Amino acid sequence: MLGHSEDRGLVDIGVKNGKIAILGSIAEHGEREIDGIGHLVLPPFVESHIHLDTVLTAGEPSWNESGTLYEGIGLWQKRKKTLTYEDVTERAEKVLRMQMAAGILHVRSQADISDPNLTALRALLALRERIKPYMNLQVIAFPQDGIRACPDNESRLEQALELGADGIGAIPHLEPTREEGLLSLEICFNLAEKYGCFVHVFCDEMDDAHSTFLENVAHLAIRSGLRERVTAAHANAAAYYGEAYYQKVQGLLARSGVNIVCCPLINSAMQGRYDVYPKGRGITRIKELWTAGVNVSIAHDDIQTPFYPLGTGNMLQAAHIAAHLAHMTGREEVAELVRMITTRAAKTLQLKEYGLEIGHPASFILLPGDDAMALVRKQPGCRYVVSQGSIVAETVPARSQLFTTL
Repeated sequence: MLGHSEDRGLVDIGVKNGKIAILGSIAEHGEREIDGIGHLVLPPFVESHIHLDTVLTAGEPSWNESGTLYEGIGLWQKRKKTLTYEDVTERAEKVLRMQMAAGILHVRSQADISDPNLTALRALLALRERIKPYMNLQVIAFPQDGIRACPDNESRLEQALELGADGIGAIPHLEPTREEGLLSLEICFNLAEKYGCFVHVFCDEMDDAHSTFLENVAHLAIRSGLRERVTAAHANAAAYYGEAYYQKVQGLLARSGVNIVCCPLINSAMQGRYDVYPKGRGITRIKELWTAGVNVSIAHDDIQTPFYPLGTGNMLQAAHIAAHLAHMTGREEVAELVRMITTRAAKTLQLKEYGLEIGHPASFILLPGDDAMALVRKQPGCRYVVSQGSIVAETVPARSQLFTTL
């Protein structure tokens, strides 16, 4: 059993009224029993950064042939002109079902608010309420076109919070100048202080050592008192910082309580496009941040979008590529990668009553394997997904049959 306050060996789990009632040896029979021998039980996977409004739109209106962020933004600007409430709802629901089958029961999604009708935001807020019996969805109002570069987005951020958004974001590195980027962060944090909401900043998603908004996010998190309610996503530029400056930023992050979300699938594919050889690996310094005491989680970001045409929703796939890119292949390092898609990601979302503890909601997943290394190596599907005491998904294991002898 992984994800308990103390990782344990064989254990029986008793569920009653949607809660974990017993952790230990159970002699009597239950109303329904699942044989978990040969499986690991974990708390549900947590997707800490995804765009449910853009999913399943790859190739619409055309494919991102350069693979760059800028072409992706241009394609999305064209695609979102045709966005409807029904369109967003249908695509987001399909991916949420994929995620549930993959063992993800907690999701933080961005919603682009750069349209006057807030179409994507309204659709995701309605979906959030509809899936509450089984899944937890947080919706972040995301100003894709900037706050200072698109002045209407400032009022839209506040409107989004009044409609019920869980948090707001900024994208300072894409504002016209550094000064405008700093102003966009001030606007974002001032609104967050006013409403007491989450802050989720797209930060320094560039192959540029001069993109240094990460230190400003950490400073504002301390100054505002929001601290652990603040998340900086991507932070790719940190991989290019000079070591002396990076150590300063890392210390500031550790003191601030800011969460870092790394999206290794899309960032390893998208970053480094302008580099000459040797090309950058495309991700922030996961290993260094973790060892310095910064809370780091791993996320998908995109599933079949103008920005990234691939993606399956399997969190172990993201952990697997992170193991390679971050040089985290030691036994404890691989175990930490699994925490980055479970307990650490739950901390990013500030989830309460998460984990395998008596009295917590009976939400957990069973996967075939002996340890974290086996999970990351094989990336198996979930045998069972249990949400608040109910089985919501089951995957029958594939079987291979050989017709020859070696």
